[in-house]
Parts: sequence; C-alpha cells; structure tokens
Amino acid sequence: MSRIPVSKSGARSVERDASLGRHEQRFLELKRGLEQIECFCKGTVLKRMMKCGKAQCACATDATKRHGPYFELTYKANGKTVNVKLSPEAAPLYRAAAQQYRKLKTLINRLDKLSKTILRHQAKLAESTRQD
Repeated sequence: MSRIPVSKSGARSVERDASLGRHEQRFLELKRGLEQIECFCKGTVLKRMMKCGKAQCACATDATKRHGPYFELTYKANGKTVNVKLSPEAAPLYRAAAQQYRKLKTLINRLDKLSKTILRHQAKLAESTRQD
C-alpha cells in the first residue's frame, strides 16, 4: 500500500474544513430551533399573597391568611422595574411566554457563539488560501 504524502498544512486544512462543516451543520440545526419558538415576552410571572393594610384583618398577623393569589408580570424597561397585574386566567399564558423568551435568549446566545467560531474558521481558511 503506498502512502500519499500530505503536508501538515494540508492535513490541517482538511481538518479545518471538516470542523467548519460540523459547526455550520450545528448552526443550521439551532436556526431551525427558532421556528419552534412561539409567542414570547420578557419577564417573570409572580404569584403574590398580600396584606390589605387593615390592622383588624387576619392577614396582618397570620401569613397563611393573606389575600390572593394575585399575579403580576415583572420585567425591566429602560432600567426600571415594571409590574403588570394579570388575571388568574392570563398568568399561565404569560408564564409560558416568559419561558419561550428564556428559550429564545439561550438559542440566540448559542447561535452567537457558534457564529463567532465559524467566522474564525472562515477567516483562517481565507488567510491560508491567500498565503498559498
């Protein structure tokens, strides 16, 4: 069996091409994940039990007798915390939307990291073809 001589730079080039292909394939898989994202919103849904403020009310002394539950969507806008009251029926919808937002952020962060990796590989390939 005869051996075909391959220079180290040639072996690296093939290795880089294969690596680049894997990264690009992963990027396409993650991009398809964007199609799975449904309606989303930034924030967290909170369930609150409140004191009414009346000194004679049982809620003033017993935490288990507080009024509620009351639901709120809370998020930051322009550096300030915003609270939006929600009906009990709307709370699960907003909770699911907030989960979709977190999923979207994770996906975008992964795409960003992978894009930078791909760009580094492409830049190295461009440099190596220029030098050849």
